[in-house]
Amino acid sequence: MADTKIRNMEEFAAVSGISRPTVSKYFNDPESVRDSTRTRIEAALEKHAYRPNIYAMNQNRKLTKNLGIVVPLLSDPYFAEIARNLEQRCIAAGYRPTLFSSHGQPEMEVHVLDTLRSLKPAGVLLAPLGRSSEKDALSAFCDDVPTLIFDSSVDELGLAFVGSDNMQFTAHITDYLCRTGEPPCFFEMKTPANPNAHRRRQSYLSAMEEFGYTPDVISIDGEGWEFEEIGRLGGHQALKDGRFSTNTILCSNDRLAIGLLTACYEQGVSVGRAEGATIRVAGQDGHPHSRYTCPPLTTISHDYEAVSQTAADALFAAIDGQVSPWKSTRLEGKLILRDSA
Repeated sequence: MADTKIRNMEEFAAVSGISRPTVSKYFNDPESVRDSTRTRIEAALEKHAYRPNIYAMNQNRKLTKNLGIVVPLLSDPYFAEIARNLEQRCIAAGYRPTLFSSHGQPEMEVHVLDTLRSLKPAGVLLAPLGRSSEKDALSAFCDDVPTLIFDSSVDELGLAFVGSDNMQFTAHITDYLCRTGEPPCFFEMKTPANPNAHRRRQSYLSAMEEFGYTPDVISIDGEGWEFEEIGRLGGHQALKDGRFSTNTILCSNDRLAIGLLTACYEQGVSVGRAEGATIRVAGQDGHPHSRYTCPPLTTISHDYEAVSQTAADALFAAIDGQVSPWKSTRLEGKLILRDSA
């Protein structure tokens, strides 16, 4: 046993080589940290005979009411809508939220996290870039700051994950399209910016196999977040080359679908369920503007209210000391039928 008396959690974290937030998370709930981390902390407790002042922990946690909300791109209508919902819930709970965008850039995401760390927020609601994120930077940040991950899950980082069930999204709308007309092709980017696109593609393949149809994936060129223009240009080329094997097209997201609708209009291709229409087009996400395309876009929508409330409530509970073991919550989408498919 060490001779030096450990006076507070900061000193214990320093001598044990484990971050202060991770140590605090352990004392709130030992099951909320990784097994390897828990073993290290318990070995350090044995060595240094340290026990925390729980009353002081609870007081320190409530000193700040600042929260961070981070999304990949605030100009993306989905992220703007979910951020708006989260912001309102934070304000209603008595917190002071600040919105940040990583602008689709991994280096900007790291910069935002560094800025937030310096502000010492009570907690953060973070939608990471996903596959392009600097995972070591994300992991270190989640160790330093109580963080609730939403939209895109990266390993088992943060307090928990809350998002939409993208596998259910695509299976549900694929089922609808198969039952109401020709089975759909799947229209996607070769290099999607959001990792949810990969889940949707896999769900489409599985659903088509289950329904007894041959899948047809049309992967178009394009990188980044300019989905509408990528969909328009890719749609023009796919129509010109006759790449659609059926008259029904399911797009990986609504923004690609909006671009494809524009390409159809520019080539004089009639879209919809009405008599005389050439093809059907559907999307995924419940884009806030999808009601106003021409024709209005059939889609499967995120439950914006449920996702934002579940994520915010989980973070508020953690800030108040109710830290639970890490878990993933994925909420089902709702099919919205309109004239495009």
